[in-house]
Amino acid sequence: MASTSPKIAELIEALPVEPEEAVAPGSALEGMLQKLTHKQVPTGRFNRLWVLGTLQAKVGAAYFAWWLRSGYATADKRQQALNETHLKAALKLLGGMSYLRGAIMKLGQIMATHPDVAPEQFTDILGRLHFEAPPMHFSLLREFVRSELGADPEEVFDDFEPRAFAAASLGQVHRARLKGSDQVVAIKIQYPNIGRTIRDDFRNMMALLTPMRLSGDWDNIKAQFEDICHMLNMETDYRHEAENLRVARSSFDEDEGIIVPQVFPEVSTGRVLTMEYIEGRHLDDFLATEPSRELRDHFGHKISVAVIRLDQSKKLLYADPQPGNFLFMADGRLGFIDFGCCSLHSDEYLNWLIEAERVYLDAPDGLRDVIVRMNDLSPKQAADDARMKVLTDWTHWAWEPIVHDGPFDFGDRDYFRRGAELYGKAVKKRYTRSHPSSTWIAKAIFGLRAMLTRLEARVDMGTIYHAERKRGVRAPAS
Repeated sequence: MASTSPKIAELIEALPVEPEEAVAPGSALEGMLQKLTHKQVPTGRFNRLWVLGTLQAKVGAAYFAWWLRSGYATADKRQQALNETHLKAALKLLGGMSYLRGAIMKLGQIMATHPDVAPEQFTDILGRLHFEAPPMHFSLLREFVRSELGADPEEVFDDFEPRAFAAASLGQVHRARLKGSDQVVAIKIQYPNIGRTIRDDFRNMMALLTPMRLSGDWDNIKAQFEDICHMLNMETDYRHEAENLRVARSSFDEDEGIIVPQVFPEVSTGRVLTMEYIEGRHLDDFLATEPSRELRDHFGHKISVAVIRLDQSKKLLYADPQPGNFLFMADGRLGFIDFGCCSLHSDEYLNWLIEAERVYLDAPDGLRDVIVRMNDLSPKQAADDARMKVLTDWTHWAWEPIVHDGPFDFGDRDYFRRGAELYGKAVKKRYTRSHPSSTWIAKAIFGLRAMLTRLEARVDMGTIYHAERKRGVRAPAS
């Protein structure tokens, strides 16, 4: 047996390597992204499902090859090989998600947002999906813009830059000036057919959930799923985002240093959104400057005020606090720039939120009843102590920075890790029954805390929360 092992090891070492793995990761990444700029977003349920299945197979094959090789390597070499495999898998995911865009790319953005949930190589590479995804070549979008604005963009705007300076899951952004003006604008242009791809992806995902129809929670799961689809469809309507921008812009005084861009409706449509251009750094570039502790805390405070203010004062849930949606400006102001993933609280849900806050802050003995009502649990589910412990522990985790006395140190990554583990346990145990809006509440909670964790900011969230609650207009429906 010992005599044959070296031969097996040699055979395993000789396993074929994909072409992109034979070059440096940076070169592979840039080459792959460049090719994607000339590709149309694939449409059609079966076409997109095929691409997704092929991507899954490639990622699986990469880890299978690592597993085969690892049995004949030292511990250090195994770890090095695993890190390299993480990087290769992340590159494959970035390429596949950038090609598919839409709902699939949004999944990649969520993976990149949460520190310590996925391997570091995944969060580093997939972080580009927030605002550095490969833009489509403008020749593919020109006719689309002409159909929306009635003329070529170079005729509608002055100094229009055909090269996009940002791109993400639903569209890309170009810089220009308003015609005959010095006003610099950012023009968000939706990818053609992106709304159709979202519907196709959700039909595919709904088909994959078919076995769960036998579950007693199917109606609730279906309602949550339909609410997610509804929110993503709203994101493809830029008139909805324009209204959210108007509401958000009215929420902050100039001296607060939270800047929401102005919308220019005369050159905006449902699929083209023209806004004031704001100059600033995204999170990674800001952190690369090695900012002081005071500056990290300063911006952590502003991000918290921005998100909590909208919820408390405007009944607007900002469900997408992620690195691509904030700009760290050189003068200390915060740019707050993307408002597609937002929803107004319904009167029914608003009443529940106010009751939940009252119970948690003033009458904690009633927390169990609130959790049962919020998740629409059956008597049998409510009597399940294991389920109730997970839901109660997660609720305590979410409120922990708010009830903490003084500034909360988000630099302690154990806090975020605990929340991710609790949420993962709830999903694994299929404790997923809840009000559909809870999806967005959880996304907002995780997104804000992930941003503050990346900043390693110390934020007195309790003081912010109570101040905004006091000044807010949230009140139960009559």
